[in-house]
Amino acid sequence: MQSWALCDPHRLSGLRGVLTDIDDTLTTEGAIPMGVVAALSALRQAGIPVIAITGRPMGWSRSIAAEVPLAAVVAENGAVALIAEGGELRVEYADSEPVRAANALRLRAAAERIVREVPGACLSRDSVGRVTDIAIDHAEFAHLDEARIAEVVAVMRAEGMTATVSSIHVNGWFGTHSKLTGADWIVRRLFGRDLAAERERWLYVGDSTNDEPMFAAFPLSVGVANLMDFAARLRQWPAFITAHDRGRGFVEVAEALLAARCA
Repeated sequence: MQSWALCDPHRLSGLRGVLTDIDDTLTTEGAIPMGVVAALSALRQAGIPVIAITGRPMGWSRSIAAEVPLAAVVAENGAVALIAEGGELRVEYADSEPVRAANALRLRAAAERIVREVPGACLSRDSVGRVTDIAIDHAEFAHLDEARIAEVVAVMRAEGMTATVSSIHVNGWFGTHSKLTGADWIVRRLFGRDLAAERERWLYVGDSTNDEPMFAAFPLSVGVANLMDFAARLRQWPAFITAHDRGRGFVEVAEALLAARCA
């Protein structure tokens, strides 16, 4: 892993777009700073679309998709896409309605088991807006230590779920969708492009262990500086890391992309 400042500008000049996490990557203390909004606007004007890929719920993501200059938001770890088009917000799902309805019953049962069996475990406050997964709060408004986080993950996997740990939540869902499949889906949907065939032409920015598959998939991957909070648990590192953390780290990435595009 190298400092982002050492990335060769020639690698950035031909990028087709940026994929990014939201929490603690675009946000700082839970909000997207105006500096990040300005950076996203500048990238859009330069012809560099930015797509957010997040574990946050569909309901929580609506306002961001509608108000922040992003090409789209893919929420719930690849299960739901929110696309602002012509002043309206379109919502699309990776799974059919019957599949989502069946999974909803299984999700409710798994959540009840976790809360019952893991001391201190509780659903995230944004759970009301979730339609395809569940989230257990470990660092946003509640606190679970490493042992309790591991217990939550173990119960999810025992229930047949996919489980990932973000900077604030433990997310669990049924199905094969992921941040990577969501990225493939939305790039094809928006631009008619095969993301798998041009991974080197896209850049991914993240901050946590649930970004590891994306770090592995994209040769141009960047962790904002607060990724180091997960150093003890991280197995797949990004190619680069920024000097600044959270939203300011994303701005650092954007500044380099804009400089390369203008060179």
